[in-house]
Amino acid sequence: MARSGPSHSQHSLLDGQCSASESWCRTMESLGSAPADPVSYEGVWRFTAPAVEASVPSARHAVRDLLGRQGVPIEDDILQGLLLIVSELVTNAVKHAALLSPELAVEVAIAADWVRVSVEDNHPYRPTALETDYAQTGGRGLLLVKVVTAEAGGTCDVEHTASGGKIIWAALPLKTQL
Repeated sequence: MARSGPSHSQHSLLDGQCSASESWCRTMESLGSAPADPVSYEGVWRFTAPAVEASVPSARHAVRDLLGRQGVPIEDDILQGLLLIVSELVTNAVKHAALLSPELAVEVAIAADWVRVSVEDNHPYRPTALETDYAQTGGRGLLLVKVVTAEAGGTCDVEHTASGGKIIWAALPLKTQL
């Protein structure tokens, strides 16, 4: 598959690990190809964190700081939705995958006109966004991710990894789609 868009100079936030996934390319193709010459903020960053509650705000802050440091021209409403998605995806990995996956990975891929965040864990269960009983105080995280992504004009999905785990990702435009 031919790749257009950012060069894949690998970057790291915390631990030096970085990779671009094939789903990154599919996401970019589905949202529209980036220009042949990448802009300065484009790239792919990956970091790992322990599957513990303290990783939720840490991941959210790391993504926010990365976007700011790279000078990504993202609208504030889209940014707030993206950060909510990061929190929900990391929370799901912590709550539901930590037993089989003591570490999770967060990847941020930025192109000229969109940003994709993904959370990877080693648990084989592939969750679905379910409507839940409104009397419950939890259980709507993936539904929220799906709604926030759709309202921003983006797309999201769950994919299996070669190692038997999963990647849950959401790709959003940098600007509101009219």
